[in-house]
Amino acid sequence: MRPAPSFIAGLCAVGAVGVLVVLGWIPLVAFAVACAALLAVAVIDALRLRALPTPTVERDLPKIVPVGVERQISLRLRHDAARTLMVDVHDLHPGDWPVFGLPRRVELPPNREVDLPYRITPNARGRFRYPGCALRIASPWRLWRQRRIVAAEQSVRVYPNFAPLTKLALIGAEQASRVVGAHLRRRRGEGTEFQQLREYRLGDTLRQIDWKATQRARKLISRDYQDERNQQVMLLIDTGRRMLARDDGLSHFDHVLNAALMVAYIALRQGDAVGLLAAGGDSRFMAPQRGLGTVDTLLNTVFDLNASAVATDYLEAATVLGARQSRRCLVLLITNARDEDIDDLLAAVRLLQRRHLVCVASLREAALDRELKHVVNGFDDALMLGAIAQYVEQRTRTHALLRAQCPDLLDVTCAQLPAALVEHYLAMKRSARL
Repeated sequence: MRPAPSFIAGLCAVGAVGVLVVLGWIPLVAFAVACAALLAVAVIDALRLRALPTPTVERDLPKIVPVGVERQISLRLRHDAARTLMVDVHDLHPGDWPVFGLPRRVELPPNREVDLPYRITPNARGRFRYPGCALRIASPWRLWRQRRIVAAEQSVRVYPNFAPLTKLALIGAEQASRVVGAHLRRRRGEGTEFQQLREYRLGDTLRQIDWKATQRARKLISRDYQDERNQQVMLLIDTGRRMLARDDGLSHFDHVLNAALMVAYIALRQGDAVGLLAAGGDSRFMAPQRGLGTVDTLLNTVFDLNASAVATDYLEAATVLGARQSRRCLVLLITNARDEDIDDLLAAVRLLQRRHLVCVASLREAALDRELKHVVNGFDDALMLGAIAQYVEQRTRTHALLRAQCPDLLDVTCAQLPAALVEHYLAMKRSARL
């Protein structure tokens, strides 16, 4: 319990009476009466505050929320006192998440519920706990304030941003690919898996003509092909120090997980199996699975996975993947290729290429592109631009060495990563390379 501003004002008033007594303008008894009156009122008000019941709090909180997406949380407050309470409310949310709408002062009428909505943006993944809700209750005469903690404990799991997947669930796989940003030319009838027979159309190739069906029907009959299903995609994700950089408020690792979810969803819609291996810092493995239910399995596997400030051993990751994944698949290796890692990375790519089709996606910091466009206004700007240019040159040489070993190299920013992965995956399927 702490004094409120009104009590502090009362003390100042009593002090002013004491000054008047010292100056001899009023008798000493006036000061004694003022002190006794303030003390009596303060004690009575404090006792009334202690007798007030603590309001009850219920929190409307989803068990699972996506990272980086603003969500509205609602608190319902109610009390059984005979009078209206003035309460300062602050929910004990986890971590340093940005919060809008708290703390807030509300009046609680007796025997009525008051809804208190606020917005919060989770900025980290994993398991988090709301230990309770903090209330600061004003005394009836506003001389005291008392802080009380309501034990409204709840837990929440923060997953990678799955919100875009809900928008793709209601549209077809082809349209979903275009929504993501992948641009591919549709080639009707030129897949790798037989789909149907149909009449010949102008533009069909000789390879598509079914001569036996043509003989029976006495007219040209063509075969339609579709992209082969029942293939496998492995997401090999770097969890080392390269993924700790941040763009647009999220770490590169969070951007990678969001992009991995997107390409996994598209691949599952195409009838393929998707698996995951996270290596470098924390390690996780999920064997390839089919069906849209795999998205839930993938989310449960990686939602509390984070990058660590350690160097990634690419060769060890490739060895682990080779031991656990015997069937040929498309390996999407997502990292940030640097010159000091190139030897280990090249060895890992060569090892994977013995059995699998490998694509390396190397993340580029968006800040580099912005800084290179800035106008140089002084020595410090020139020094910064020179350092960035040297880094970009080293990165270009690294990518040249890597591209000589692995032609399927994507040099993209975090914003470009989802579309680039989806586009490359679909291109590999339609080219029959997998």
